[in-house]
Amino acid sequence: MKNRFNRSLIILINFFLVFFLAFCQEKTDEQLILEMMDDVGKYAERKDMPSIMMYLADDYRDFEGRGKKETQEMINEYYERYRGIAINVLSSRIDEIRSREASIQTEVAFSSGAAKVFRKLIRYSTENYRLKINLIKRNDRWQIQYAEWRYVTLKELFPESLSILKRIFPDL
Repeated sequence: MKNRFNRSLIILINFFLVFFLAFCQEKTDEQLILEMMDDVGKYAERKDMPSIMMYLADDYRDFEGRGKKETQEMINEYYERYRGIAINVLSSRIDEIRSREASIQTEVAFSSGAAKVFRKLIRYSTENYRLKINLIKRNDRWQIQYAEWRYVTLKELFPESLSILKRIFPDL
């Protein structure tokens, strides 16, 4: 009886040890970057400018030469002009990760106007963009150091992005 109890106790301790190790592991850089892109999309949709800006490195530049301050002004101007912004991060592909630098491509479906639910009802189409982003890791945090973007058609989207977009807008 005592032997059976000891075996059960050892099995239980091993189970909790494996469970603890599996769920308490530090996230990989890839996981952190993908989560970051989802977070940036959520913050942008909520018009949460302070949260967006914390993801831009102090030396951030975009493909048109805008720095962090000019980018914030551009985004604020857009928020003033449009209501009901909907941003769906469709997919992100990591091109390269090094110890302190990474490059990724993210596709985003963007629309503004009526509420998101209304857009779904009227089958409103989105504008789709592919962003090429260079990240830098400082103080154990990934930040966007450079970004460029361009409009992409449905035919140009990554297959996984198109699949997500078709779930959002089934009549595509």
